[in-house]
Amino acid sequence: METLELKEKKQTSEKTTSVSGSVAVLEAFIAEGVSTIFGYPGGAIMPIYDALYDYHDRLNHILVRHEQGAIHAAQGYARTSGDVGVVFATSGPGATNLVTGLADAMIDSTPVVCVTGQVFAHLLGTDAFQETDVINITTPVTKWNYQVTDATEIPAVLAKAFYIARSGRPGPVLIDITKNAQLQLFDYEGYEKCNHIRSYRPAPIVRKEYVEEAAKLINEAERPFVIFGQGVILGKAEKEFKAFIEKAGIPAAWTIMGMSAIPTDHPLGVGMLGMHGNYGPNLLTNECDVLIAVGMRFDDRVTGRLDKYAKQAKVIHLDIDPSEIDKNVKTTVPVWGNCKETLPMLTKLIEHKVYPQWIQKFAECISKEQEKVIKQELNPSTDILTMGEVIELVNELTKGDAIIVTDVGQHQMVACRYAKYNQSKSNVTSGGLGTMGFALPAAIGAKFGDMKRTVVAVIGDGGFQMTLQELGTIMQFDIDVKILILNNEFLGMVRQWQELFHQKRYSFTDITSPDFVQLASAYRIEGKSVRKREELKSSLTQMLNHKGSYLLEVMVGKENNVFPMVPQGKGVAEVVLCKEDIN
Repeated sequence: METLELKEKKQTSEKTTSVSGSVAVLEAFIAEGVSTIFGYPGGAIMPIYDALYDYHDRLNHILVRHEQGAIHAAQGYARTSGDVGVVFATSGPGATNLVTGLADAMIDSTPVVCVTGQVFAHLLGTDAFQETDVINITTPVTKWNYQVTDATEIPAVLAKAFYIARSGRPGPVLIDITKNAQLQLFDYEGYEKCNHIRSYRPAPIVRKEYVEEAAKLINEAERPFVIFGQGVILGKAEKEFKAFIEKAGIPAAWTIMGMSAIPTDHPLGVGMLGMHGNYGPNLLTNECDVLIAVGMRFDDRVTGRLDKYAKQAKVIHLDIDPSEIDKNVKTTVPVWGNCKETLPMLTKLIEHKVYPQWIQKFAECISKEQEKVIKQELNPSTDILTMGEVIELVNELTKGDAIIVTDVGQHQMVACRYAKYNQSKSNVTSGGLGTMGFALPAAIGAKFGDMKRTVVAVIGDGGFQMTLQELGTIMQFDIDVKILILNNEFLGMVRQWQELFHQKRYSFTDITSPDFVQLASAYRIEGKSVRKREELKSSLTQMLNHKGSYLLEVMVGKENNVFPMVPQGKGVAEVVLCKEDIN
């Protein structure tokens, strides 16, 4: 009996290898298919970086210039690759510098795994150098977080981290590992991916009876309207969604996060929803009889005043996250589940239909918007350059094939309104949190997420100055990102509100900027500044054709405004086309 036990022990020991916690982290990454890590070293995470020295042929580490840059890059990577972005940061300020990105990823459902170093376990709670309670700090802005103090936990905890980050409604996960756990040797029995966690249900059970109810409402509708968000992209349900709207014959509008799930020129695509969305989708939300929301949040930018939102309509809401259903807008029929699963079920039950008169109403709204807003924005009659005409030229030159990464502000709204896309995962922006400084690092990550495509970062002069140090990352790693700064010499969106609602009291929105071209030159990045229309097309062509990164600054109108607009406190049907309509 003793002999048998000894043999079993011997066989077990032959399967195990003694490794450090740091090595276990890197082996977990390889097993999960991680290729690129964005990070910044420091004392508390030094053992992991030491181990990384021997993994340079298997893991590509990109040294950013600030931890916020690391997590935004990981977000960009996740958004274009469809996989999990990965981040390293040290303890204390390194970890707290991730908070903005974690909050951004949380609200925009971006799968990110952050590994932070922490002080030795015996120092926890002593206010040691660079110690902070990162777990309690990040709990509200992560899908899950966990502190590891024993190396033996690392494989299982990281397996859970990746599973939670990418499953169900995706989101950010943070794993905090004490320095002793990184150094600790333990018997490593290999890595096993996680596919189930007790008490965690990533996707709710689909209720067929609700799908049937939804189909009945759609079949009876006279003026149905589909609004969709990023859930279509995250669920990898682009084909299923397209099949659904084409069989149903229903006009469909996108949120800024849902943009590119269908080509922007799709015959049933009627434009963008929201505060600065298209006139028709906003106005006619309050005229449809059945509103079908697919993979989106009914946030305030989409709904305007809730007590004035689609009160005439029966609402069908398809979403993977049950907490989003009935949160803001009361639904008639809730359809829980991943839309990749629920949409085909719904498509099967609906009738082939067309709604020529209803779609004509959208066409009439587009004509009105074209006359009052779009025509002047894309083909201005003055010498002053507009953001819209710049984006229109980018469309012409890229033929809708580029990935466009936007920062936050007027340029974001203009880019989202006028950019053309032929394929999914082409629009990368900060939606829910509205993080200025997002674009430059996110563009870096977006490029690594899809190396074959052109990446254009469209940034305002204000947002660019929040994370411009990431030009150093672009320089060091020779990253091919085209940087397009639309410079209006103002914090444009705030200035617009000051003009429209605060009697032009421009309080600290006139921002002074450096010479961006010289700044780029200091980072060995070629660049150019343009003020004249006759130079614009050739300069954009030069930027796009340039081998490697390039910075192009375009000086646009200082006090141009973005319209249409749903003023704050108004309903979506109160959308205005010009400032004279605001009352």
